[in-house]
Amino acid sequence: MNHAHQFYRARRDALLRTMREQSGGGVALIPTAPEVPRNRDSLYPFRHDSYFYYLSGFPEPELYHLGFAQADTCGRTIAENADIAIGAKVRMSENVINQAGMEPLKRAIRACEIAGGGAKVMCHIGGVATPELMSQILDALRQGDILTHCFTGFPNNAGKFTNIVQEGKLLPAALAAKKRGVLFDVGHGGGSFDFTVAEAAMQQGAMPDTLSSDIHVFSGNSPGMPYLTNVMGKFMALGFTLEQVVQMASAVPGRIINRAPMLGTLQVGAPADATLVDIVQGPVEFVDTRNNKRSGKVQIKPVQAVLAGIAYGRPYNAPFSPS
Repeated sequence: MNHAHQFYRARRDALLRTMREQSGGGVALIPTAPEVPRNRDSLYPFRHDSYFYYLSGFPEPELYHLGFAQADTCGRTIAENADIAIGAKVRMSENVINQAGMEPLKRAIRACEIAGGGAKVMCHIGGVATPELMSQILDALRQGDILTHCFTGFPNNAGKFTNIVQEGKLLPAALAAKKRGVLFDVGHGGGSFDFTVAEAAMQQGAMPDTLSSDIHVFSGNSPGMPYLTNVMGKFMALGFTLEQVVQMASAVPGRIINRAPMLGTLQVGAPADATLVDIVQGPVEFVDTRNNKRSGKVQIKPVQAVLAGIAYGRPYNAPFSPS
């Protein structure tokens, strides 16, 4: 049982204990709010059944039971929310799907086909059951689908490395997927970025398309510190320019999301979202999620964020305010 699972299970158990003590049992109605009202962030989700695992503290991951992966329902949900929903996300790690093989990915692809409108699959890798399954996953992804955690070094349940680089060599299926138009997303997180995998993959032709953090309360407190500006700095240490990492963290994801004109840019008429940063020159050491270290010469430090024209953390103007 991992730390995240323990946290949510303890929270659930505390709720049940309180219900028993105060009422002898009963039913808890727990309303939830969408992310947009809670924090004003832009939100373009992939439909993902992992929430069941993370929020409930259920003792097994979501796809140990394939009955939770309902392609028809998922596809309809995406179609009915096409203004914000991009597609279906599926986690293909062995510790999530056990020995289900390709079936979860097939259902995610089917959900996107049902949804129509260019819905995309985002496929999470890292510790898939076998190298053969990794190649099958890559072969199945379509043009425009997204391979997230593309440079992961996370092992499978037996401790073996089954990711896109095997013994220093990029899988032929990975290069073929890249050439076919599958998008490679970094998704650093607390366990999903390995400098050695990234270096080998890029040297052999599999460059990342987008930089992302996979930030949450647990990954944010891991040694790799995968805050987006740190992820950008790591790729500058690997040879990318500032202009390239900014594009890969903003305009390129905006084009992939494709839900608002000029999203992720500073063009006139684009959503008024911006991040102010300091570019700090000087030696810096970066660490990945497997304790590999690389030296850099630039660190990007966030200063302020502006969302929809308003500095983050400040309230909206009151109704009928003269400003």
